[in-house]
Amino acid sequence: MAEAKSIEALSVLFTAGAVAGTMVSAPSAGAWSGLLLPFLLLPVIFRNKLRVAPEKWAVGLIWAAFLLLGFFCALSRSVPGMEETSALQMWALGAADTLRARIDALPFRADVTAPLLKAFLTADRSGLEADVVQNFRASGASHLLALSGLHMGIIYLLLDKFTKPWGGSQAAAVVRFILFGLGGGFFTLMTGASPSIVRAYLFILIGEMLRVSGRPRKPSRVLCLALLVQLVLDPSVIRTVGFQLSYLAMAGIFILYPVLESWYPAGSKWDPFRRIWQASALALSCQVFTGPLAWVRFHSFPRHFLLTNLLCIPLTTGLLTSAVSALILDAVHLCPRFLIQITDSLSRLLVFILEVIAGM
Repeated sequence: MAEAKSIEALSVLFTAGAVAGTMVSAPSAGAWSGLLLPFLLLPVIFRNKLRVAPEKWAVGLIWAAFLLLGFFCALSRSVPGMEETSALQMWALGAADTLRARIDALPFRADVTAPLLKAFLTADRSGLEADVVQNFRASGASHLLALSGLHMGIIYLLLDKFTKPWGGSQAAAVVRFILFGLGGGFFTLMTGASPSIVRAYLFILIGEMLRVSGRPRKPSRVLCLALLVQLVLDPSVIRTVGFQLSYLAMAGIFILYPVLESWYPAGSKWDPFRRIWQASALALSCQVFTGPLAWVRFHSFPRHFLLTNLLCIPLTTGLLTSAVSALILDAVHLCPRFLIQITDSLSRLLVFILEVIAGM
């Protein structure tokens, strides 16, 4: 019974229902949703009888309910009027415009730095030259331009560093959770709430929620719960390639990465070659799971993905860290010139490396 009600099983069933719902979505989706609603209320109406029902009937009802819920949510999303932009979203999009203006105001000397930062921090690629975008694609670094877990993770790490002096008390953990929940959620809306950035936000938020409450954080359960919540919010997102690639990459990290990482001989965790092996295993795990879908959808496969990830992910992390620090300090008129120069140098180096790899 416990296994039947596990978040992994319920998430899979809800996902299956959402897939079915998106496949039959039509102008009559409102009528379909209305017909399904009474069936979803049956467990409430007959709750007293269910308490004394055999366990297999209760399990079957739980499974059927989540399957129908996924179907219902997918159909409801197709009803006219469900896509209206909220006032909070409008505010977040206005903040994105302000952030782009702040980036343009910084005295970067390299022409590529400001457009690159706007792509990384606001999902606006309009300022990037066509050859730069092509180099990202040809070198297998398109995921760096598509806001994802990497960008959300950097923001989370910066917040964690900033709040570390507060200590490890329960009160400090709760404040960190609230700050990330508000800040990460606003960043998600500000960047357009792409499927991959929503997945990253939900994954970190749910993990932090479990940590604050003192409950175990099993990665597969956190991922399945994030999947369930994201599909409840927008079942139609299951059709997008960004959503599919994002969850496939995380599946690769949870399933294949631990196996590859364990192949390295035991030793000091500070061994630099261990760090290289871990980064390589991470890139390979993601590519094994996402590569087939990328080939089917785009008819291409990045030959140098391993080299790209080993060189460019650390560079991108450093670039975003220095850029965000510069923006924060500039807001209070304390940004040192060397931080601007570091950001400029890192952006030029990143673009140069991608150009070299793309030309191989």
